[in-house]
Amino acid sequence: QVQLVESGGGLVQAGGSLRLSCAASGRTFSRCAMAWFRQAPGKEREFVAAISWSGRVTSYADSVKGRFTISRDNAKNTVTLQMNNLNAEDTAVYYCASQLSLNPNYAPESFVYDYWGQGTQVTVSS
Repeated sequence: QVQLVESGGGLVQAGGSLRLSCAASGRTFSRCAMAWFRQAPGKEREFVAAISWSGRVTSYADSVKGRFTISRDNAKNTVTLQMNNLNAEDTAVYYCASQLSLNPNYAPESFVYDYWGQGTQVTVSS
């Protein structure tokens, strides 16, 4: 059984920053591609960012490029999403996701991830 626990969400003013963390257990984290997705009220869940288990490959949604940074610490089994210059459109529940992979450079943007966290709320006030 894999557990992913997100933390770091909250209320922030537009232009501010938040740092989300996802702690993983129950699986070989160092061989998992990791990603963040988000779901805003009334909208479908969407891809935000992904990182391969090697850490060498990252990908971002166009809407967050240049503002968000995904990183990972395989020694601590954590993945982090640094979010800067937040705006109201970033308001959503943010989910961490995991996918075991043989490919060290695998960082998919699609919904192929097989384990998901419960989510953490991010609210940006304008």
